Amino acid sequence: MSPLEFLDDHTYRMVLFGTMTIGLVAGALGSFAYLRKQSLISDVISHAALPGALLAFLAAVVVLGTNGRNMIGLIVGAVIIGTIAVLFANWVARTSKIRIDTAMAVALTIFFGAGMLLLRIIANGAFHGKGGIQDYLFGNASVITVADLTTSLAVGALALVLMLAFWKEFALRTFDPQHCTVLGFRARTVDTLMFATIVIATVIGVKAVGLVLMVAFVVTPPAAARQWTRTLPGMVTLSAVFGAVGSGIGAYLSIVLGGIPTGPLIVLTLFSIFVVSLLAAPRRSIITRVAARRRARTALKRELVLEGAAR
Repeated sequence: MSPLEFLDDHTYRMVLFGTMTIGLVAGALGSFAYLRKQSLISDVISHAALPGALLAFLAAVVVLGTNGRNMIGLIVGAVIIGTIAVLFANWVARTSKIRIDTAMAVALTIFFGAGMLLLRIIANGAFHGKGGIQDYLFGNASVITVADLTTSLAVGALALVLMLAFWKEFALRTFDPQHCTVLGFRARTVDTLMFATIVIATVIGVKAVGLVLMVAFVVTPPAAARQWTRTLPGMVTLSAVFGAVGSGIGAYLSIVLGGIPTGPLIVLTLFSIFVVSLLAAPRRSIITRVAARRRARTALKRELVLEGAAR
């Protein structure tokens, strides 16, 4: 059955467009985390999104008495706690001798532990609408609704608009932090805004893919795109394309093959794109480097032979 025929099915349309939206936004904004050598930050965010979403669920059900499964409320909770987790990791690294990778690992375990505790409390409690709340741990793309897709599109578009509006500040802070400060931009403000957009890019996919696999959406497309381009606009654009295309192909394969979870197939598809980029991209690929080394050895041997003959 062709992809166009699958579009007649409502569930497939939701899975396809939902995952492609997640891949596009995560790929574009993940480029900044990749270039700042903080790719693990997406792992921190995705794990912190769990307690954030669960706290939002509890607040809606217990305090407000409303629907705790509202997508906007869950995203807001996940964004707030995710941003706090990122800022906490960077604060620890900035004010102590602890390296940023260690600080991120500490933040990840703390917030994920809190999330698992909240998950147990909700599972054992009599909370309305708690069924399926564990999907945020491993994801379930088949439960994406029209409302979920609309929310993801709106929130993802907001994150991309913020990125474009503060493009100069993000680029300066990524490549030349000192110059960014000299020009009058507050480092903490730019960092908070940048990480908030990355948080948004991460948390909109937690419901569909799960926090365990969401890190691949933020890390793999930028890593693949970096092999093909040297400019920031080119990398962000290509990373977004890789994220969207890889997600679409993975979603299609999950339907065609049947019985295989969408998230893992998308991750494997993104990994395949990364491998092809690593092997075949011009200038930076493994094949190109091996060929360049062979040419250099051949040229060196030729020079040595000529020098020997001249003597």
